[in-house]
Amino acid sequence: MSHHSFLEPMPRVIAHRGDSRNYPENTLPAFESAVRMGIDVVETDIHLTKDGVLVIWHDPTLERNTDGRGRIEDHTLEELRRFDAGYTFTQDGGRTFPFRGKGVRICTLAEALEHCPGQRFNIDLKTKCPEIVDEFIKVIREHDAVDRVVGASFHLSNLKRLRRLAPDFLTSVTTAEVVPLLFRQKTHTLPKAFKRKIIFQIPMAAGPVKVVTPAFVKAMHQRGAVVMVWTINDEETMRRLFAMGVDSVMTDDPALVIKVADEMNIRKDPLK
Repeated sequence: MSHHSFLEPMPRVIAHRGDSRNYPENTLPAFESAVRMGIDVVETDIHLTKDGVLVIWHDPTLERNTDGRGRIEDHTLEELRRFDAGYTFTQDGGRTFPFRGKGVRICTLAEALEHCPGQRFNIDLKTKCPEIVDEFIKVIREHDAVDRVVGASFHLSNLKRLRRLAPDFLTSVTTAEVVPLLFRQKTHTLPKAFKRKIIFQIPMAAGPVKVVTPAFVKAMHQRGAVVMVWTINDEETMRRLFAMGVDSVMTDDPALVIKVADEMNIRKDPLK
């Protein structure tokens, strides 16, 4: 399956770290399962290894999901390959570990792009350094994947560098950019138009502050922005968000969000 661009047709359903409900998160089996389901976008994370390779992983350390220890950035790719990336996955509270010893390994960004050709990816740059941005641009260009990728990061410095060096890449807005926009929306002082495409990837609320409201969605859509909400795992909330008009829902349960979106008939391609 190929896509004209990340936003065409508008992505509605996003798998958080792949099909992380049924497979070890952020691994090729999790991605492949999400692709088989027909998910619109796979959300994932990258770190830069000690020897400068981009690997798919969420945590800065290995302990939660593998039999290894230490920081991702302190290991070479060869060292990371030795660890069992399915070691701690369980669906029954730790009684069984169905992927332990099955050969599930940490993969590279290049491998993920190659194993899932045509699949759209939302990629969070976790390591805070200029080198991760440079390598990200290189890998995405080498795999001719600019059109099917959005770059994200909680580090504004990463996003600023990415936008400067690769203005043709789509990026989301990070927390430091969302806060002033949210304030301006609530005080009715937003500009009439945004200078570039704004892609929000936001929670429903931040502490006591409601972020996603009908007024927020309407105001941002009027300015051409895209509103993606994370991480929603219950059907009632998914339905409420889609009814509110949000563009995309990110979840750990991709089968459920696909079911909801299809039942609400919101995944039709307007270009067809």
